[in-house]
Amino acid sequence: MTETADLLIKDIDWLITVDPSRRILRDAAIAVGGGKILAVGKSADLAKAYTATEVMDGRNRVVTPGFIDCHLHSSFQLSRGLADEANAQSFLFDRMYPYEAALEGEDVEVSATLAASELLRHGVTCFVDPGNYHPDSCVKGVMATGIRMFVSRSSFDLTKSVLGILPDRMIENTATALERAGEVLEKYSASGNPRLAATASFRGLNNATDELILGLKALADKYGTLLQTHACFSYSTHDSSLSRCGLAEIERLEQLGVIDERMLIVHSGWLEPEEVAILARRKPSLVCAPSSSLHNGYGNFVMGKLPELMALGVNVALGSDHASSGIVDMVQEMRNACCGYKETRMNPRVMPPETGIEMATINGAKATPWANRIGSIEIGKEADFVMFDTERPEWQPLINPLSNLVYAATGDSVRHVFVAGEQVVKDGKLTRIDEAALYREVPKAVARFSKRLAVDKLVQLKWPVT
Repeated sequence: MTETADLLIKDIDWLITVDPSRRILRDAAIAVGGGKILAVGKSADLAKAYTATEVMDGRNRVVTPGFIDCHLHSSFQLSRGLADEANAQSFLFDRMYPYEAALEGEDVEVSATLAASELLRHGVTCFVDPGNYHPDSCVKGVMATGIRMFVSRSSFDLTKSVLGILPDRMIENTATALERAGEVLEKYSASGNPRLAATASFRGLNNATDELILGLKALADKYGTLLQTHACFSYSTHDSSLSRCGLAEIERLEQLGVIDERMLIVHSGWLEPEEVAILARRKPSLVCAPSSSLHNGYGNFVMGKLPELMALGVNVALGSDHASSGIVDMVQEMRNACCGYKETRMNPRVMPPETGIEMATINGAKATPWANRIGSIEIGKEADFVMFDTERPEWQPLINPLSNLVYAATGDSVRHVFVAGEQVVKDGKLTRIDEAALYREVPKAVARFSKRLAVDKLVQLKWPVT
């Protein structure tokens, strides 16, 4: 007697499950029902066991779990080309903070929709946003695409740091910052939308008081969610923390008592020896943002200890950070992470492709409260998966699909994407939104915020334009 499924994908050439046994199946199939994975196995077996409403052909496909981008500023998607060749101080205080302060809600909605679209088209089915000042607009734009998201309200309460002064529009006192963060957590933590949740977030230690950090930690605990922040991404932030507080960034968080397994710390490149011990002991999740460091020369590969921290049992995920550092493509981020550490360690055995894929899938899930729902292709988990088209030169010859994926492919070879069993990318195009209409809105949004921001001063072309 056969069982009924909503979807059966059969004859899959290579199925990379990232399940506890890390099985890779040939001639495989997936049965989906009610948005969840009903069965995973050999194609012939599942074809006999299930009758499906829809049957798809998996030939010439490599299938992986949906990728989880644990750090992406969706409101920065319209900033591509505005913050090149800038050091940490200039990047933040001369470029990105003024850009962010110039955005209105309608601009953030366009930016967030565009970010979610690029993520989905490159195989990302869930992402964590560190926050902005228009969270409702962000949610509206992102949810329209069908992707999963953790939304945050950005929080600062110190106007000035060693690095610079925040724009007036971004300045809040501690009470206001906590109140607005709490409103977002209250609204979106129990929204009823299974693709949406909220986190608490302070954007960086050098513009956050102890009171803000402790208050956000209390909110995160109240709502059973993450506390996230950027930390240790450059010498400038490291030195600024020492100058102002007498403590390095992770040491300060430890002194405040906020580091635990429900904290998400992005970058974590510039660490004191004692901070390595703190992270190994407290085991927060860390996020490697490879293209961000490579683009801005932060030195996170040269100074970072992420391979060693993983060996010590610390969970490390991946993040693309923002479009202002170029790519928003987790496939390329996997390659950058793996190859960046091979180069700086001068050791080809460091960070094999299996590690890169784990960082982009199961490690990403472990970094969120949804570890039991997403991150691998297993019975009972939600049906988030990606189908790569292997009839492309970068996928040939297909001897080791993990090698092809991490060392050769890009997200452009994504053909189909499913979130909770819903096909949200079909033949490389989003199914829920009109992409052509979105692209018409992008220049309008850029024109709007350009009136409030001297864009021509940020873009300094070295070659003549006529």
